[in-house]
Amino acid sequence: MPVPDAPVPGALPTSEPSGGPSRPSRLDPAVAAGLRRTPDGLVVAVVRQYDTGEVLMVAWMDDEALHRTLTTGRATYWSRSRGEYWVKGETSGNHQYVHSVALDCDGDALLLEVDQVGPACHTGRRTCFHTELPVTGVAGDERKARS
Repeated sequence: MPVPDAPVPGALPTSEPSGGPSRPSRLDPAVAAGLRRTPDGLVVAVVRQYDTGEVLMVAWMDDEALHRTLTTGRATYWSRSRGEYWVKGETSGNHQYVHSVALDCDGDALLLEVDQVGPACHTGRRTCFHTELPVTGVAGDERKARS
């Protein structure tokens, strides 16, 4: 089995329709054709716990990160700040074992259903979405009236 962060021997550059940077990738061209990337070649990945539906985190993937995720079953992302790939849990021990990956109807977002071991958030919390904001607008009031 290939090492997730090993160089990609003989890989061809990804085709970036938006002109973003190109990193080598082994992603199936049929899958790659369905992706609508940001100008820097990325697609947002929403990550949720497979059995509860709990939203855990959001990260970014390029074609190679998606390839590694699909072929290893370990969630692999592109770090925009570090400019490198990272496998969730590789240093923290808080692994994500992938159950499924779905592409949204526009091709610009991925949904990963994972089995999260330990906290998903770098702060040590189970989920990155722990700060609830108040909804005070009309839609919130209408929802309450219907209950």
